[in-house]
Amino acid sequence: MESLISYLPAFLGGMLIGLSALLLFIGLGRIAGISGIVGKILQQSESDNQANDKLWRVLFILGLIIGAAIYHFFDPFTLPFRQPPSAWFMIIAGLLVGIGTYIGSGCTSGHGVCGIGRFSIRSMSATIIFMLTAGITVFVIKHVFA
Repeated sequence: MESLISYLPAFLGGMLIGLSALLLFIGLGRIAGISGIVGKILQQSESDNQANDKLWRVLFILGLIIGAAIYHFFDPFTLPFRQPPSAWFMIIAGLLVGIGTYIGSGCTSGHGVCGIGRFSIRSMSATIIFMLTAGITVFVIKHVFA
């Protein structure tokens, strides 16, 4: 059985995710929904105000990437080698995630982290559906396609 100390990195990571979402909401009045942040980065900006709006989004995404790299530098972990899926599989999976994000009006970070914290019924419903779908997907892949 694992000791409680082995859960410390996950606990601290969750606390930092919550803190960053809270600071973004308090500081800029924005929700930390990653799909929405990335979507607005990819849109064409027509004014200086939109360019400034894009800057915090780019910095936020860079912070996610740099934060993960820093963590990996100090605590390199190894994952068991697995054959990467085919390009077609990844393209289809990406499209399905994108469609699901569009249908659900957001992603797990916006609904699960921020929406539940704001007691949003829509976000609670979306998160329940995300989790049920993930559980069913794992079951089907492990037991039906195995």
